[in-house]
Amino acid sequence: MGNKFLQGNFAPVSQEHTITELSVTGHIPEYLDGRYLRNGPNPLSEVDPATYHWFTGDGMVHGVRLRDGRAEWYRNRWVRTPGLSERLGERWEGGSVSGIASLGANTNVIGHAGKTLALIEGGVTNVELTDELDTVGACDFDGTLPGGYTAHPKRDPETGELHAVSYFFGWGNKVQYSVIDAAGRARRKVDIEVTGSPMMHDFSLTEKYVVFYDLPVTFEVEQAVAASVPSFLRTPAQLVVSALVGKVKVPDPISAMLRQRIQGNADFPYRWNPKYPARIGVMPREGGNGDVRWFEVEPCYVFHPMNAYDDGDSVVLDVVRHPKMFDSELRGPAEGPPTLDRWTVDLNVGKVIEERLDDQGQEFPRVDERLLGRQHRFGYSVSTGDGSASSGALLKHDLWKRSVQSRKFGDGAQVGEFVFVPSSVDAGEDDGVLMGFVYDAATQKSDLTILDAGTLETVGAVHLPDRVPNGFHGNWVGA
Repeated sequence: MGNKFLQGNFAPVSQEHTITELSVTGHIPEYLDGRYLRNGPNPLSEVDPATYHWFTGDGMVHGVRLRDGRAEWYRNRWVRTPGLSERLGERWEGGSVSGIASLGANTNVIGHAGKTLALIEGGVTNVELTDELDTVGACDFDGTLPGGYTAHPKRDPETGELHAVSYFFGWGNKVQYSVIDAAGRARRKVDIEVTGSPMMHDFSLTEKYVVFYDLPVTFEVEQAVAASVPSFLRTPAQLVVSALVGKVKVPDPISAMLRQRIQGNADFPYRWNPKYPARIGVMPREGGNGDVRWFEVEPCYVFHPMNAYDDGDSVVLDVVRHPKMFDSELRGPAEGPPTLDRWTVDLNVGKVIEERLDDQGQEFPRVDERLLGRQHRFGYSVSTGDGSASSGALLKHDLWKRSVQSRKFGDGAQVGEFVFVPSSVDAGEDDGVLMGFVYDAATQKSDLTILDAGTLETVGAVHLPDRVPNGFHGNWVGA
């Protein structure tokens, strides 16, 4: 049986490009001065289709530099790790790497404090890149936040600080809330107790609160061991992994050895856990573990909230809700259509009101980042059809009118995450452009497509020399 996450536009590309002559259809608005960057998995070496999980491929960042109405360059680069550098015949000089070093930073890419950072989660090290996307080395925020981080930090639009919630199976029943200041150093770290060892991919931030999603996708000791350890060693190995999730203490060298065995060409060690309670936690921004209030929700999984905001004594969460995750399909998201839902946490009554905003399958929700943690009217997401992977349409939500507009890109098109860029610092919420990669099956190539955010009509398209495989997250990093 084939693995759809290695086929079609999920298949990796085999070449790094540096292209400075790019053709453009339409025009590029003059106010766009910066780089559109997008990260995603792209295995360098051949992998086993039976066990390959989409989340574990080597990271590759794609970028297009826009300035003065021109597309100056397109580059794509593997995010180097010690192992990947060795496979490329290169010398790794990027410093020490903690966590599961065999995994590369393949999930997101941001700009912060003058640096370009490729991000992943689950205890894996972040990687700093140059402006031209070459790997500098491991990033620990100037030594203030060693170890792993998360794929989804959120920048407060007023302070410029990065707020984040990070998880790692070796921490047992805790996650860590952190705040990185505008200069790139951690000013706050708070450990939060959770039910077990969940995959907490993202979180929400409002002007008052931090919101934790403690949901039933958890680290599976047996699966991690079965995927990476010979059968005659599995019983002692399970004891070791149990130690890593906080059950017993074992020597660090043994723990480190097993971490290295759980790697990208093995089954992903997180599974749907029907015995795990589904709940969300609300903590004041300057609070601590004892200040978190927990609220039950119907069992589900959330990779990505669209946005969140305070509304009197309530917290409003717009989220993409998956009915299950990694239950029957173990190689990537595909457990029924993910829907756009609104969860309103009534802090006085102590309950969550759950309602459906849009029942069509969708993922990669985004808003105008200037409104992060504030009330928003518009949101944007990518249609997934009946599954959880890309299809050919971009969705625009008007949350005030409760209406949805769809922009399709033709037969065979596949759409990546789109981001909003305002036309000026003080432009209106919908005054600007949306940009993202669109793959054309007929030409086997991708475009950086720029749309008018108000009308969803094409403003311009930068034609790339190759395709950009279906991946994860990107951002506009202004100059």
